[in-house]
Amino acid sequence: MRIPSSPALQPAPRSASASGRALRRFLRLFAGAGRDLAPLIGVVAFFQFVIFRQPLPDFESILLGLVFVVLGLAMFIHGLETSLFPIGEDMANALTAKASVPWLLVFAFGLGFGTTVAEPALIAVAGEAGKIAAEAGMIEATPAAIEHWSNRLRQVVAVSVGSSIVLGVMRIIRGWPIHFIVIGGYMVVLVMTAFTPPEFVGIAYDAGGVTTSTITVPLVAALGVGLSTGIRGRSPVTDGFGMIALASLFPIIFVLGYGMVS
Repeated sequence: MRIPSSPALQPAPRSASASGRALRRFLRLFAGAGRDLAPLIGVVAFFQFVIFRQPLPDFESILLGLVFVVLGLAMFIHGLETSLFPIGEDMANALTAKASVPWLLVFAFGLGFGTTVAEPALIAVAGEAGKIAAEAGMIEATPAAIEHWSNRLRQVVAVSVGSSIVLGVMRIIRGWPIHFIVIGGYMVVLVMTAFTPPEFVGIAYDAGGVTTSTITVPLVAALGVGLSTGIRGRSPVTDGFGMIALASLFPIIFVLGYGMVS
């Protein structure tokens, strides 16, 4: 007599199979992250052992830290693929389906502002800029003044990125050519550089780079691809990309302007 299988035990093989696939996928990501970091490791090892001819201090700790770096990079990539990219594309598709341009622009500004304020690279650069501004006598050399100046700089950069995402969304909707916007923007940058106090020029140019980093890029890229996919007549290849370029350009303009008026 055949004993029927218990319904409660039937999902187990599927669950085990899904867990095995997830584990294999993460191991592939871990191997890929190690492969991506291999050139950097090779350069450091070459200079340490061949040029400097010195052993690595505390080799065990360095090796353990390197494993953590590769593990963290693999987890970050996995998080992007399973969370940030799908969220950005789904929200862009939902707003496109509602055909509500005002809400789409509000969402674009909020996305740019929110991701930039939380950008770790911008927080670090703004903090260092505040210290340098205090040493240069631009602000009072007190912790409160430095923190206030750094937060104000972060807010200026966040507003600039939000504005750039709004322009990028309008570019996709209207079909504007991106090269005219980028060329015109950098011409404005060159003119403003001549009239901005020298203390702000370097900060402005660095602000354009640090904003397009860990948090901002995945969500902004997903928004552009999802939006161009949902709009008839737009191509994700030719129209979905380019927002990152605007997100790098606008902080330079806004910080230069902030330096001119402050």
